[in-house]
Amino acid sequence: MTTILKTMREEISTVLERDPAARSRLEVFLCYAGLHAVWAHRITHWLWDHGLLLMARLLSQWARLLTGIEIHPGAVLGKRFFIDHGMGVVIGETATVGDDVTIYQGVTLGGTGKRNGKRHPTLRNNVVVGAGAQILGNITVGENSRVGAGSVVLTDVPDNSTIVGVPGHLIFRDGKRVVITDPKEIRDPLSDALAEVARRLQELEAKVESHRHEPELVAEAQRPM
Repeated sequence: MTTILKTMREEISTVLERDPAARSRLEVFLCYAGLHAVWAHRITHWLWDHGLLLMARLLSQWARLLTGIEIHPGAVLGKRFFIDHGMGVVIGETATVGDDVTIYQGVTLGGTGKRNGKRHPTLRNNVVVGAGAQILGNITVGENSRVGAGSVVLTDVPDNSTIVGVPGHLIFRDGKRVVITDPKEIRDPLSDALAEVARRLQELEAKVESHRHEPELVAEAQRPM
């Protein structure tokens, strides 16, 4: 019981440190749905680990109804995990979240495909994930990294990096700007399609230009000497 109370106090302190809108411990205790969702998960995860799978799922569904945050009982959450605002957050069964991680509303730690085993992301310590970001598949976001709001991350992110965009691409690593010399390194399907259209248009223009003077050349050849 002492350990539980200590953990709760620590997580309340975490909210006060990271959210300037938090004014008191009582306000955080009563009003922060992200904190309530994490506390509910501590219970459902214990039930899950002890084989009470159905009860764990039922309680997690009630927690989702009350908080707007869905955390599968099988997910592993580290210490001082903070979900700010939180509405629409989804954390999948095999997701792993490290210590001192912060995520915002609308974030998904989701899976891809229907295969068994590890299929959800791993967030290392001190990661921050912006609102609406989607981190999908069995990938790892390295320590001290930042994922920009609205990004879609499908590949591993190195430590000390910032990733943005759809699909996500690095813009900072170890405090230095990452220069993308080839735009196709971003691997944006829409950009690739537009580049292909532009290439074909250039080819077509070149062919039209090459044939434009052919009637004049024919007429010149047929003119009597």
